[in-house]
Amino acid sequence: MDLSASLSRIKAYHTRNGLWATVRRAALAVRRALFLNRMVLFYGDLSHTDVMAPELPAFLKLERKRSAVELSPEDLDKMTSFWNPRLARRNMKERFGKGASLWLIRSDGDLAGYGWTLRGNTIEPHYFPLGQDDVHFFDFHVFPEYRGRRINPHLVTQIFRHLAAEKAGRAFIEAAEWNRPQLSSLTKTPFSRLGCASKLSVLGRTVVSWTRTERSSVDGLLPLEASRN
Repeated sequence: MDLSASLSRIKAYHTRNGLWATVRRAALAVRRALFLNRMVLFYGDLSHTDVMAPELPAFLKLERKRSAVELSPEDLDKMTSFWNPRLARRNMKERFGKGASLWLIRSDGDLAGYGWTLRGNTIEPHYFPLGQDDVHFFDFHVFPEYRGRRINPHLVTQIFRHLAAEKAGRAFIEAAEWNRPQLSSLTKTPFSRLGCASKLSVLGRTVVSWTRTERSSVDGLLPLEASRN
C-alpha cells in the first residue's frame, strides 16, 4: 500500500476512533510491519473436480459478484464504511477491472463476510508467479458480530468447491503468521500449508525470503511458464 493510501486510512480511523486509539493502532501496524511480517502460505489443487465439501447450512448463502453494479447499496456501504470509503471503493474498482470475483456469504440474509479471488494473476506482487489457471484467494473478512461461527471456513471451502467445478488449476492463499484465528480457520478448509515467507519491494523488484526447509516444496509448485505478476 502506498504512503498516500496509508495516510488516508489513518485519517479515517482517527475520525472514527479518536487520537489515542489511532496512536495505538499505528504502533501495532508498525510493529507488525517491522517484526511480524512473515506470512504463512497455503496451497490447494483445484484440478480435482471431485473436491468434497459439505453443503452450506441452510442459514448461510454464497453469492458471487463480478462488478460493483451487482452489489446492493447496503452491502457496498457495509463493506466500505468500516475504514476509508473512498479508498475502499477505488480498490474495489481496480479489482473488478482486473477480472477479480467478489464472494459474499450471508447469514439469514445479512452480509456476514466476503473474500476475493483472481485467476492467473495477483493484485500485488506475490511470493512467486502464478500460472494462467491458478487462482489467488485474498482479502477475506468476517464482520465482528459473526466471528466464532465458522463463517470463514465455510466461505473459503465453498469458493474452493465452485472453482474446482470450473476446472481451475491451483489455489493459493496466505495469512499473517501472527493472525492465529485466520491460520486456525484455514486448517478447516481444503488448503494445505505450503511454507512461511516474507517479502520486500525494492526499486520495483520483490525480494522474497523463504525458510530453508520450505524452499524445495515451493520450487516444486512453480509453473513451467509462469505468468508475470
